Amino acid sequence: MRFTRTSKALGMVAIAALALTGCGAGGGSNDGASQSAGDPNKVITAYSNEPQHPLLPANTNEVYGGRVVELLFEGLTSYDPSGKSVNALAESIESADGQNYTIKVKSGTKFTNGEEVTAKSFVDAWNFAALSTNAQGNSSFFDSVEGYADVSATTKSTGADGKEVETPKPTAKTMSGLVLKDDTTIEVKLSQPEADWPLRLGYSAFMPLPSAALADPKAYGENPVGNGPYKMAKEGAWQHDSQIELVKNADYKGTREAKNGGVTFKFYTDPAPAYTDIQANNLDVTDVLPTNALQTYTTDFPDNHLNKPYAGNSTLNIPSYLPEFSGEAGKLRRQAISMAINREEITKVIFNGTRIPAKDFTSPAVDGYNDNVAGSEVLKFDAAKAKETWAKADAISPWPADKTLQLAYNTDGGNKEWIDAVANNLKNNLGIKAEGQAFAKFAEILNLRTAKTLPGFTRAGWQADYPSLYNFLGPLLKTGASANYEEYTNPEFDKLLNEGLAAKSTDDANAKFTQAQEVLFQDLPNLPLWYSARQAVWSQNVTNVDSGWNGVLQYYNITAK
Repeated sequence: MRFTRTSKALGMVAIAALALTGCGAGGGSNDGASQSAGDPNKVITAYSNEPQHPLLPANTNEVYGGRVVELLFEGLTSYDPSGKSVNALAESIESADGQNYTIKVKSGTKFTNGEEVTAKSFVDAWNFAALSTNAQGNSSFFDSVEGYADVSATTKSTGADGKEVETPKPTAKTMSGLVLKDDTTIEVKLSQPEADWPLRLGYSAFMPLPSAALADPKAYGENPVGNGPYKMAKEGAWQHDSQIELVKNADYKGTREAKNGGVTFKFYTDPAPAYTDIQANNLDVTDVLPTNALQTYTTDFPDNHLNKPYAGNSTLNIPSYLPEFSGEAGKLRRQAISMAINREEITKVIFNGTRIPAKDFTSPAVDGYNDNVAGSEVLKFDAAKAKETWAKADAISPWPADKTLQLAYNTDGGNKEWIDAVANNLKNNLGIKAEGQAFAKFAEILNLRTAKTLPGFTRAGWQADYPSLYNFLGPLLKTGASANYEEYTNPEFDKLLNEGLAAKSTDDANAKFTQAQEVLFQDLPNLPLWYSARQAVWSQNVTNVDSGWNGVLQYYNITAK
């Protein structure tokens, strides 16, 4: 999909502003002249935490599992460091009308168990991902394919506790629009023309699977076999709540060939000890810094640090099932809370200028970004108007005097300080009780979100799966979407997204996505906070550390000295 120069310019202005707030890659260790081949057989160690689920690509949609899956698998396409989609295992992806696609798969590649990667490896994996009885979290990424509604169908009933229960009830096991023609050819028919559909195919939900994965998904998820630049070091390489060990896949011949012997992801529930371990050269790289280190990391690691904008954002998400935030009173409360948060002050004081206050629901790092969406003024700090709006909500339905608004956050992500700052904003500007609700692992919050049992708001963030405005909107907020944990739904928003997908030009598509954001600013299903930049530091033992367009470190490029 091609984007307009005007839209891109808007994004570049914001990115430039963010880049000016902090240092770029430290010293010269990322410069081409100083790169070293290093020791290609040495294993590097990196910060991480326990993934939420077994490592099936179509059921991994959080960062700690995602960074492992991305290294274990190779798809039809991949994204270069700038976010450009390039063919990987696809020989070609062609369509005359944007609705019917013919995909030719390269021959001669294998999974690390020796099984050939064929067109069938993709077709079977996609049908497995879409089938509702398999309960894969990324199922909705296939909703464009004709026949998806049949395989993803569910039925709703009322349980003994009075709560609504959703049960899988597919009317077909395979998508009618997904046809295996031969060992190297896949034909895909979408339910409507979508010219940018191929842009998604580098995301992990679309990875191929060997037959063993379909035979026993649970066992496979504990010890996945892929076709990417790395493989699991051994049976039991995933030591739960401790680490995951990956080693180089010597048979891999793609564009991400490993320049080290492997990556061991060490699990931390707090970034502070990891930072100390980097200083002591006991850990090689971390991409999560304790908040207080944002003031000092450039001097602590003058030649070994990174600060780089990427396609990501941070939000406060509001469960639709919270009674205090439903109806007209709830709408006013969401507006009041948004205006009560001093984003400018928090990004300057807490984040030392390494974030930029949000002006929309997407990211300036994605082409098509618009920093002046109608309704976005609700993101501006206005304590007086916030208090006035809160009073209007109380006139309709009083806020319980003894109620404390809880803000869930994970301690492994360096979130405590800014959550405390937001809670203080709400106390001081709205006169309500608010406090952080700490969890040691991001996965614990995701489990509560999946179960629809959050007692209050939750911190959230989005690291783009593929470079498109739609990716910040559809997977998160479209009715029934994979990451729409808080169950937002608005038919007008869904309609505008679908019209954007079917648009004949990128300009028209982005115009529809902007209109869709106008609906979001009326509803405020979540509160955009700030745009992201990737900070990282590394030890004296490694070099060539950098991140890509989506903020993920390019672990395969890191070299040991």
